[in-house]
Amino acid sequence: MPRTTLLRQLLQQRHLRTHEAFAAQYERAAVRLAELDRDPRLASLQVSPRQFDRWYGGELLTLPRPDACRVLEHLLGRPVSDLFSTVYDEDSESDRAVEPQPRRQTPSPLPPQREDDENPLDIAARTRQLTAGNADDATLSFLDSSLEGVTSRYEQDGPYALRPQTRQVRQLAHTLLDGHQPPRTRRELFRLAARASGLLGYMAVNTGDFTLSEAYCTEARDLSSEIGDLDTELWARGTLSFGFYYAGRYGEADACAAEAVERAPRHAQCIRLLSNGRARALAKIGDGRAVEQALRQALHLSDLHEAPVGLTSCISFEPYGRARTLANAVTSHVALRNTAQVLRNADHIDDLVEHSTSSWSRSLVRLDVATALLQQRTPDIDHSMTLGHEALRLCGDTPISSVYQRSRDLLEQAGPWCDHPAVRDYGEEFRTWSLHPAALAMASSAS
Repeated sequence: MPRTTLLRQLLQQRHLRTHEAFAAQYERAAVRLAELDRDPRLASLQVSPRQFDRWYGGELLTLPRPDACRVLEHLLGRPVSDLFSTVYDEDSESDRAVEPQPRRQTPSPLPPQREDDENPLDIAARTRQLTAGNADDATLSFLDSSLEGVTSRYEQDGPYALRPQTRQVRQLAHTLLDGHQPPRTRRELFRLAARASGLLGYMAVNTGDFTLSEAYCTEARDLSSEIGDLDTELWARGTLSFGFYYAGRYGEADACAAEAVERAPRHAQCIRLLSNGRARALAKIGDGRAVEQALRQALHLSDLHEAPVGLTSCISFEPYGRARTLANAVTSHVALRNTAQVLRNADHIDDLVEHSTSSWSRSLVRLDVATALLQQRTPDIDHSMTLGHEALRLCGDTPISSVYQRSRDLLEQAGPWCDHPAVRDYGEEFRTWSLHPAALAMASSAS
């Protein structure tokens, strides 16, 4: 007798009980997923009649192949481990034997039911429906741990490798939200969907797609605001400001971060909003006094919240560490041409940066110092270009838009010394590095 699995139940609900009907939906889902994940292999996946019969009948000793599992999860919005688990219909009594009952005396008639009375069984059934849902704690935990995995591996693997997994989390959260959940579960799904969108927005900045980033971050901001999740909302606003900054929209970057700070001036997320959002944008605008004020506020909040000393992950939802705040101060002072301050701050965090696992951070600090060395009264061209070379090599095969922009800006700053051998060598290495497909995409976005 076929085993009733969640997969069988969902296919019955969607009227996909035949191989022909199911195969058409499965193949369409495979094509969509191939486009989303940029994995063309998936587009050719098909299901044979025999495979369908085994899946539908629950006749499996092991789960299907990984690619097939990915398509099933995309199509049905549930983890594949749930899809092939047995479900029990507690309301079905048709297969149970009916025992003969002894004859009883006819009971006295019940009082007539008033027209406005409800059937107690209907009330119980409705209560059960309202407190049930399509997402259990295990599913929520799976989504949450998936996002934690993305943030922990981001600076090693980069946006291109981790974007597909993050998109899957967002899509699954959205699919589940189309269904029914009790309030606690629905709130958690909103939080997870918001964070997945926010991470995708951050990745889009790193790949130079600023329009896409703005859309993702706006979604993250609105979803988290809807459930009163201030921590995620402020982080999303900070990432929105981050995108405006690298798109060259400095006034909007400052205004976005300032508005977020006004929402909760003493919140730990304001460390990032002030140093990464306001200070750097204000420096580009040329307002040195406001830059200093924003950095003082950020460092005061770092003390207030006992922020970690080291260089926290750039994409983390946790509060900014002190070293990352000072790294943003270095970038701000470069824009203001405060060379001495740049070199002091960079020297202060040098050991923490060099011992971090973030090759991007090591690269960006080098580029800031290299630019400052050219801004000195007596430029140190050779040392500057050496740091530029190191910055490009640190990024290797994982270029991001911030490194691309600053390494390009360094070359422009070195323009007056274009005949210097060190500048020519750096220019050649930058042009070669810029031929990486990801860097070419960033150059296209910049133009």
